[in-house]
Amino acid sequence: MTSQGLPGINTTNIVFFSFEQNFSSIIQMKYTEFQAILSIERLHRYQVACGNDTRKTMTLYRRNLNLSQEVFTLLSCFEVAIRNSIDNILVRQLGNDWLRNAVLPGGIFDIPNCRDSAKIIRKAYHRLQHNNYTHTKLLSEMEFGVWKYMYANPQYRAVGRCLLAVFPNKPRSTASHQYNNTFIFNELNGINILRNRIAHHEPICFDLGQPVIGTSYILNAYRKLHTLFMLMENNSHSLLYGLDHVQQVCRKINSI
Repeated sequence: MTSQGLPGINTTNIVFFSFEQNFSSIIQMKYTEFQAILSIERLHRYQVACGNDTRKTMTLYRRNLNLSQEVFTLLSCFEVAIRNSIDNILVRQLGNDWLRNAVLPGGIFDIPNCRDSAKIIRKAYHRLQHNNYTHTKLLSEMEFGVWKYMYANPQYRAVGRCLLAVFPNKPRSTASHQYNNTFIFNELNGINILRNRIAHHEPICFDLGQPVIGTSYILNAYRKLHTLFMLMENNSHSLLYGLDHVQQVCRKINSI
């Protein structure tokens, strides 16, 4: 039978050919396209973890993306929360433009030990000088590392040793456990490492350093994140209602 709309083309043969292809070949072709777009190297770890099952490999890759999206949402909420808490305290302590003033000549961060923080803040401020600078705009230009380093010793001392007030629910220090600025810095550093891994498209669905499916690393970071919210006296479960699906996605990944 010849199509009336397309003279000389046998429509029956086209339909017959498309339905007679082996289904596994279609799946394999899809994986080949998937691999061509994402690269053999990027998918290798996923494929090894899935025992070379290409269906599972694609599923794992997609669920890792889903998990990254879920975790990044929580990290974004935490970043805004800690930024605003630090700002509220330092506005009271140092004035409305404390962040800009900190990097001006003679400012509290205009010292050798704070030069890295000062460089980031100064660069952002210079960009905004020609774009209607406001303190709020400058705050929003800061990367998470700036807030982490507020708890490094030089910056912590420079702002007046007042930023533990961001975490009113932190435990009391003991002889064996010091819940000081260094403790907070280390906790924030773990959050920062995770944030950077996601931002650089690194997988978070494996046991650390192994091509083995596992979510213990991410679940541990997840619990620490909720703990930090609690130490800040924030009800993270209410704040993240409808947004937090990390544990559900982890269960899906572990079931592959």
